[in-house]
Amino acid sequence: MNNANKKIFLITGGSAGFGRAFAEAAVEAGHTVVGTVRREDDRIAFEAMHQSRARAVIIDVTRFGSIGPAIRKVEKDIGPIDVLVNNAGYGHEGTLEESPLADLIHQFEVNVFGAVAMIKAVLPGMRQRRRGHIVNITSMAGYMSMPGIAYYSGSKFALEGISEALAQEVKGLGIKVTAIAPGSFRTDWAGRSMVRSGRSIADYDAVFEPIRKRRREYSGHQAGDPAKAAQVLLKIVDSDNPPIHLLLGNDAMKLVEERLAMLGGEIKAWESVSRSTDFA
Repeated sequence: MNNANKKIFLITGGSAGFGRAFAEAAVEAGHTVVGTVRREDDRIAFEAMHQSRARAVIIDVTRFGSIGPAIRKVEKDIGPIDVLVNNAGYGHEGTLEESPLADLIHQFEVNVFGAVAMIKAVLPGMRQRRRGHIVNITSMAGYMSMPGIAYYSGSKFALEGISEALAQEVKGLGIKVTAIAPGSFRTDWAGRSMVRSGRSIADYDAVFEPIRKRRREYSGHQAGDPAKAAQVLLKIVDSDNPPIHLLLGNDAMKLVEERLAMLGGEIKAWESVSRSTDFA
């Protein structure tokens, strides 16, 4: 890779899962990667990937006021950020009625507000340079949902919508935006990265318990390979015309296509009602 093609990546949630896979692939490809981590031992482990091209910074994405100064220091010490990958996030599992409202607030603080705070921190520099790429890791749950992930799905629907609006706002400024929506990949999402609300209402047992059981059994056996997703990320950031929305995984394709077909059918079935509300 020649110097003109080398980029500086900023990847949130870089210590494990997709974040780690993305970082390893980018470093292997010759890029410089700055990963955000939560703990000092994670910082040391991240920087062990490469003596000069892997750097880590301790950032809590929910401490919004600390993000701007941290990013300015990164750009001063390492260089301008070419690619922001908003990967930090976690899953929440629980029926809506049984899940505390505080869990929803924290879910959005991490998965949505933290991502937006990171975007706002890098945008001024990207806009001034007239180049940059913002990649938001969403989920197939940002297109379709299922019982027990209302909070998580809501956060990913939000990030999909934010990504689409932002892409239109910065299109003329040389900045690209891509929302990557993975299906089930072999990460810790359904394991240590999942917050599970307790159960207290038997009425939800029939609809929810089989899903919770299946998710626990499936954890660690998902079909999706994070290393292959990382190669897709590199291909996207090297593209002159990357997609705004991209699904990853056969399960994501199948489930989202089914959801879109069902939505189209519902819209058509109620078309006359939808059209009946304008002034005559």
